[in-house]
Amino acid sequence: MGRVDVSLVIVAYDMARELPRTIRSLLAPVQRLDPDLSMEIIVVDNGSPEPVRPPDDGAWRLLRVPEPHRSPARAVNLGLAQAQGALVGVLVDGARMASPGMVRSAWMASRLHHRPVIGTIGLHLGPDLQQRTIRDGYDRAREDALLDSVCWWEDGYRLFAISSFAASSRHGWFGPLAESNALFLPRALWDELGGYDARFEQPGGGLVNLDTWARACLLPDPQVIVLLGEGTFHQVHGGVSTNALVDPWPQFHEEYQAIRGRPFVAPPVEPLLLGSARRETLALVEHAARIARGG
Repeated sequence: MGRVDVSLVIVAYDMARELPRTIRSLLAPVQRLDPDLSMEIIVVDNGSPEPVRPPDDGAWRLLRVPEPHRSPARAVNLGLAQAQGALVGVLVDGARMASPGMVRSAWMASRLHHRPVIGTIGLHLGPDLQQRTIRDGYDRAREDALLDSVCWWEDGYRLFAISSFAASSRHGWFGPLAESNALFLPRALWDELGGYDARFEQPGGGLVNLDTWARACLLPDPQVIVLLGEGTFHQVHGGVSTNALVDPWPQFHEEYQAIRGRPFVAPPVEPLLLGSARRETLALVEHAARIARGG
């Protein structure tokens, strides 16, 4: 394999509907990539009942976890071990579509500092948090119609018009992030971090993604960078956390405290913002600014 600038590791479990849209959002022409930027996508199938099929066109690579686990941590680490890129991004949830400038902006951010920790905010498709909307009948069919209504494949920034901030990104771009659902680190920093901690064994990984973001932000001498005007968009798929009818936080947090010996707290960092506020994002940028002002 020749030079690879960016590797994307995507973990998937039982996402036959959602994964193709996620991958499409990460490939040109939906993803607006510079022509000289080389990228690979690695999909790690964590034991899907109907196994993920490899692509005919070679647009991405498929790995299968030999001994699947209900936590995605081992699947992430398998993908990290195979990634060839100088910059490696992890999408721990394969149901999350990406905004069109995410990869290009992450690559730009990686050139700004010798130890960059690059994060994105998370959003839920639909009018509110999916933990709430699914109680009111929001489901795959409604979401399919919503996505079709904006023709997102023509301009992925239209996804912002049909989304809401996720709970872990409730302050938007201007407040503390509890996690990043597309976390980019240089290869050397992933090695230093040790990847995802496989001791997190709750379904869906519990707080392993929050733990990884916090540990990355607290590495020695980092520059934390959040991509302004970019984000990931969660599709409803019956996930154990985002689509749970009963809040799993108590058992997730109990596991976190058993592993770390302390309660979880979002990392107290003030990130550098890199990006632009496009017209399609202005309503959410304004909303985030009001939250930051306390309004």
